[in-house]
Amino acid sequence: MAETVTPSSTSGTDASLLESLDPLLREWLPRQRWFAGKGREVTGFDLAATTELLPLDGRLGLYHLLVRVRQPPAPGVPPQPGDCYQLLIGVREALPPRLAPALIGHVADGPLAGRTVYDALYDPRPAEVLLEALRTGARVGALRFEKDPAHEIREQLVARLMTAEQSNSSVVYGDTFILKLLRRVTAGVNPDLELPLALAREGCPRVPAPVAWLRAELDTEPYVLAALQPFLNGATDGWELALRELAKGEEFTGEARALGRATAEVHTALARALPTVTLGHAQLDLLVAGMTERLTAAVQAVPALRPHERGLRSAYEALADLGREGQRWTAQRVHGDLHLGQCLRSPSGNWSLIDFEGEPSRPLAERRMPQPAVRDIAGMLRSFDYAAAHSPQGRAPAWAHACRAAYCTGYAEVTGRDPRTDPVMLRAYETDKAVYEVVYEARHRPEWLPVPLSAVRRLATSDPT
Repeated sequence: MAETVTPSSTSGTDASLLESLDPLLREWLPRQRWFAGKGREVTGFDLAATTELLPLDGRLGLYHLLVRVRQPPAPGVPPQPGDCYQLLIGVREALPPRLAPALIGHVADGPLAGRTVYDALYDPRPAEVLLEALRTGARVGALRFEKDPAHEIREQLVARLMTAEQSNSSVVYGDTFILKLLRRVTAGVNPDLELPLALAREGCPRVPAPVAWLRAELDTEPYVLAALQPFLNGATDGWELALRELAKGEEFTGEARALGRATAEVHTALARALPTVTLGHAQLDLLVAGMTERLTAAVQAVPALRPHERGLRSAYEALADLGREGQRWTAQRVHGDLHLGQCLRSPSGNWSLIDFEGEPSRPLAERRMPQPAVRDIAGMLRSFDYAAAHSPQGRAPAWAHACRAAYCTGYAEVTGRDPRTDPVMLRAYETDKAVYEVVYEARHRPEWLPVPLSAVRRLATSDPT
């Protein structure tokens, strides 16, 4: 491996490299599932760092790039620095047919003129370079490959890219490890590494413990770029499992109850591992103000919410009223984006929770703030509603209601606190989540909009007392 840039500067060759890739990346990046700036023109790129991981020897080269994307701001949003993306660029004379889906394009000029560039994670050899760097604790340019010395990483594990749609990219190595490579990266402590490490220190078996990770230091700012964890071979994610049971006409209450217990165990361990805070009147007012602000923006974006706005606001107002009356809640670190797809069931029946990044669209500082545990619970309850939308006609409401009840029961068996005994807080967080879903579906999947709108109608007329 050879270093081509320092953490704080780029060379003329690096600038020429990015300039030659610019027209290809403008076409390729917006088509990627993990690109967050869809719908806005890409006007250019700024190079944060370039690292040559495989010197171009005439057959194969590998570049690690951190680039900031220039785009006009979204309507009503003040100008902000461009999102920073992590790219693994493979270089070949020509792509073999098996790598056709990875094609970025053919370079016309610059240091790679006449070569073909592609997403290197599709290619086992470049992907295996990352694992070897983690195994040996390499330091290359701005990149820091680090590992837990208590874990051994075997050599020569064959890599394969997981092709399911994700907001990041994942590579499996020999059915032993899985590397989650973050695509849009942010300076600071990323909860997707921070929380699993904390849970590992607590001995919590519900979350795979990180084995190794990749960081970068750019202008003294730390970036988490990837994490390697044990691969749960044969595990099924909760979303797939729920849909499978629905298709067979089977109940899911037993699994929902077990999943509630698993969630509670993770929450309990997080509360032991990291500080908790008490939410009083002032903190609760800030929380409610944020929910109300999001509702106001959502009503402007999706007119279908307007008839329900007053009822939805009442969910937040009821919570604020309890705070003014002196009620207090405990806030702690939580998963932040919990749903069925973030849970894995092993062949033995044990549930694990994964992907602690939180909602990537929210600022990192917000994702790391202590929250009431009911935020995660509300997300899972909404997920049961989404799964139920796939059920045979007439079964959806009853199936979802049974799963929601079973999940809360399982949670209470571990913590001694049933989320349903705090209906005002639960309703407020469910409402906040459903409002978010309405905006998301209206923008990205209009055919799914009836699912959160159904919840909106229920929550707008709900009387939690």
